[in-house]
Amino acid sequence: MTVLPYIFVLLGAILWGTTGTAQTFLPDSAHPFIISAGRSATGGLFLLIIMILLKKIKFRSWPWKQTLYAAICISLFQLLFFSSVRLTGVAIASVVAIGSAPVFSGLIEWIFLKMRPTKVWGISTGLAITGCMFLFITKGEVSINPIGVLYSLVAGLIFALYTMTSKSLLQKEDAISVVAMTFSLSALLLTPFYFILDVSWLRDAGNVGIIFYLGIATTSIAYVLYGWGLRKIPASSALTLSLAEPTTAALLGVIVVGEVLSATSWIGIGLLLGSIAILTLGSKSGKVVTQAL
Repeated sequence: MTVLPYIFVLLGAILWGTTGTAQTFLPDSAHPFIISAGRSATGGLFLLIIMILLKKIKFRSWPWKQTLYAAICISLFQLLFFSSVRLTGVAIASVVAIGSAPVFSGLIEWIFLKMRPTKVWGISTGLAITGCMFLFITKGEVSINPIGVLYSLVAGLIFALYTMTSKSLLQKEDAISVVAMTFSLSALLLTPFYFILDVSWLRDAGNVGIIFYLGIATTSIAYVLYGWGLRKIPASSALTLSLAEPTTAALLGVIVVGEVLSATSWIGIGLLLGSIAILTLGSKSGKVVTQAL
């Protein structure tokens, strides 16, 4: 198998890693729900218009049910992730969300698909859980918020579900069309928040520019790259390659945003990154989940 699909997933993950940092440049009045809605709208509708003009989407035969599931998942993921970044910082939110996704993916395959996890997955899961415990036991730190960590954990579960749903969609449609339809539908689902929450901060051109960056770079381009790769490789492998996102986010959080993490926090982050690294290396010799019960 060519290495190109893995590179696509890697590049997409790096772009995702800039998402939380970009959010920190928005004002405090920028509610995470409006950020999510704006990101989905700019990212999804931009691609949708292009695909409609190219006549690449057949609405009558489109797999609407699976697309709705994917749109609900990505909407919830964004709401939880952006809320987590606001509460507990870029580094912690990103590492926990992506670090827990492969764990949840393995559990879903085990419980619902009746596939038994390997020892590699078990070791990786143990490290991930231990890493989260280190994050929870930190006290008196501005950058750590238990509720924010919980948001990230749930976001990890939702992202695992999104990846598995998208994997199924990509067997039927091309990656660009899938991203266009999924995020456009997500934007529609999130539209009510425009009428409930404060949107006055969108009058500033700089803030709008950040939303466009989140939509075009971290949504349109990143998810298309992820989709191209996901179509050719296992969902579990794609999730483990997402290691590039928390790594990028953690570095940007410390270098650009100026986040200061304690030794305990760094241990937690290290264990989470290590869990994904073990899962990635272990998957080279075989599937993460292989044996049927």
